[in-house]
Amino acid sequence: MTKITIAKGDGIGPEIMAATLDIILAAGAQLEIDEIEVGEKVYLAGNPSGIASESWDTIRKNKIFLKSPITTPQGGGYKSLNVTTRKFLGLYSNVRPCMSLHPFVSTKHPVMDLVIVRENEEDLYAGIEHQQTDEVVQCLKLISRPGCEKIVRYAFEYAKQQNRKKVTCFTKDNIMKQTDGLFHKVFDEIAKEYPEIENEHWIIDIGAAKLADTPEVFDVIVMPNLYGDVLSDVAAQITGSVGLAGSANIGEECSMFEAIHGSAPTIAGQNVANPSGLLQGAVMMLNHIGQTEIAEKVQNAWLKTLEDGHHTEDIFKEGTSKVKLGTKEFAKAVIANLGQKPSLLKAVSYANNSALILPKYQRKPAANKKLVGVDVFVQWNGTNPNELADKIKLIENNGIKLNMITNRGIKVWPEGFKETFCTDHWRCRFKSEESSELQKTDIIALLTNAINHNIDTIKTENLYEFDGKAAYSLGQGQ
Repeated sequence: MTKITIAKGDGIGPEIMAATLDIILAAGAQLEIDEIEVGEKVYLAGNPSGIASESWDTIRKNKIFLKSPITTPQGGGYKSLNVTTRKFLGLYSNVRPCMSLHPFVSTKHPVMDLVIVRENEEDLYAGIEHQQTDEVVQCLKLISRPGCEKIVRYAFEYAKQQNRKKVTCFTKDNIMKQTDGLFHKVFDEIAKEYPEIENEHWIIDIGAAKLADTPEVFDVIVMPNLYGDVLSDVAAQITGSVGLAGSANIGEECSMFEAIHGSAPTIAGQNVANPSGLLQGAVMMLNHIGQTEIAEKVQNAWLKTLEDGHHTEDIFKEGTSKVKLGTKEFAKAVIANLGQKPSLLKAVSYANNSALILPKYQRKPAANKKLVGVDVFVQWNGTNPNELADKIKLIENNGIKLNMITNRGIKVWPEGFKETFCTDHWRCRFKSEESSELQKTDIIALLTNAINHNIDTIKTENLYEFDGKAAYSLGQGQ
């Protein structure tokens, strides 16, 4: 008997949770259930996080969380509970299987069978944003070595467990050489530990195009957070329907299982919602907690139901579907098929499925870190970079000289182009003439000089070398 936490959520959430629980309990799932309230009611009661502290206690105690979709109210500064849960509980790995169910669910990709493993905690989803000038805002993209190592290793271990043959990495490291570059570098390092599994890397834009056009060439794809968020929905949709996809969020301590679709309030309470997405999440949960025989029985019964043409309204299609069922009726149809297997769709076997136990991250020895310069960002409403350079040179001191000015990353001084459009947000790079190490007091002196010359500094970024290698980006065109 495993104790789990459930949340029925908003919109169609209560209906699909009831259907899902009916099915897995009828299959013999050994569960003790604690229910908590999360989502819209909690938000609107004055809790901006959408969850009460005692509910957190229940989730952390039980470790396993099965959650229906929730509604986050628009405006008012409400934070996404999904993102909060993933970060608070350290749910670093988001796993989304995407398999076509041809010919019973309409799709242009009848042999598609892939899994997207998405990093779940960092990247742009750190949510650190600032308005810096009248014209420019920024969002910080944070990629860490621990985050990369954990998710990449999970992808290879998952592929090994599931007898999959290839792991593909998607990044944009031709542009973001530091952040995405680190993800790609760690992928290459860890891939060497799994010589039996093929590995490859694609730039995200052409990789996404290939995924949409020829998904059958992929097996397991591992990606940073934002790319994984977008492409896991694309992958689910081209299998036939986002409404059929489930999701596992795996951490070292806790795990959360859910459908990937939203709360669909416009069809709530009408007994038309498809519970398949949440049911798929529940199957992943049963595998995770070791109840693999029950997971296998449920999945094969679900496949048999789809194969029989017993479909909910969202996937019903004349000529392919035979019976249109409501939410409750679909659940009863799956229950009636427990113990049976599909004859045309591939039946599943979960004999090797269990929670993956990965080694904890081991911090590497610190590198030799040297401060070699500083980027000083300023707000200036002029348009001529040469004029700005003359002003900025007035604050040089102690052999620290202006090296470059960029605007939105594009080099505009020295030797900029007059055609380049400039905003009021300028990055002024200072470096030592002798390439000697700077002191932080030198940066303070620069900023003091800027105040004295009425230059509006808005932020600084220190420029470092790690073990003699520059750890900062060049300006575009430099």
